[in-house]
Amino acid sequence: MIERIHAGERMSKIVKHNGVVYLCGQVGVGGTTIQEQTTEMLSRVDELLTQANSSKENILQAIIWVADMKYFAEMNEVWDAWVPKGSAPARACSEAKLARPELLVEIIIVAAELTD
Repeated sequence: MIERIHAGERMSKIVKHNGVVYLCGQVGVGGTTIQEQTTEMLSRVDELLTQANSSKENILQAIIWVADMKYFAEMNEVWDAWVPKGSAPARACSEAKLARPELLVEIIIVAAELTD
């Protein structure tokens, strides 16, 4: 069975299937620096994972895009502080033109659902 949470016309924020949680792309809005946007983005990930009965310890894969690789080290400072020790997921990070010019970072997460 496929479960869609916060489903809209264009996308669902969360899709669950066979114990796997898929989150739509998350960005950090409101901040002007890569650190602020990364912190906001990861906060959104935390919220969605909680709603999906998962957690950052259960992340299987993260795909991150930054608007310019010059932000890579600064984004990683926030990421490294957020990822639980011993629970780093498979990850890729690349440069990409994002949907709006003010956006500096976006992430897609795949995680395992918590088992009862």
